[in-house]
Amino acid sequence: MNTQHINPVPEGYKRNAAGHLVPEANIKEQDLLRDDLVNGLTAKAIALHDALTAFKEEALTEIRDLVTVAGDRYGVNLGGKKGNVSLLSFDGRYKVTRQYREVVAFTEEIEAAKALIDSCLERWSEGANINIKAVVSQAFRTNTKGEIKTGKVLDLMRMDIDDEEWTRAMNALKDALQSVGTAVYVRLYERVGESDNYRPISLDIASL
Repeated sequence: MNTQHINPVPEGYKRNAAGHLVPEANIKEQDLLRDDLVNGLTAKAIALHDALTAFKEEALTEIRDLVTVAGDRYGVNLGGKKGNVSLLSFDGRYKVTRQYREVVAFTEEIEAAKALIDSCLERWSEGANINIKAVVSQAFRTNTKGEIKTGKVLDLMRMDIDDEEWTRAMNALKDALQSVGTAVYVRLYERVGESDNYRPISLDIASL
């Protein structure tokens, strides 16, 4: 991860947010303290990011090699590069999983589906279940990147509604789904005491 400016900053100066060089002697002490804190924490975060990236690559390689060894021992191909696996330590205390998930996006046909759904809601406005309206409203809200949340839309397709126009809307949603790739996850777990339950070993700073 490269966050450095192309042109180096001369000694005794700092670059401000507008890209101008400012003598450190002209910068308030509080601003310098804040700058040191932000840059210090960011440098550590970047190092952790790089370490986690390297860890994931190493983990995927080692899991793939282990699966290959198992397949070679019995003379079979265990699904090639893809395939979900769950690995336990000998004492059962730790578990490592590799999981693949198809990544989907929506084509322009989702606009047709939304129009049909809006038509249903308008037609059902008299006495329509308020919960259905809330689910539909949530489904088409976008995230911070302006993208529709796939999971929320898929929830609509699980709703059992006997209505011809709604059925056409759900068919339009199916047609709008498009596979754009596959994501792979490595997850680690620790056994809870002597139970059969496992808790995640979180590598997400937000969940710590």
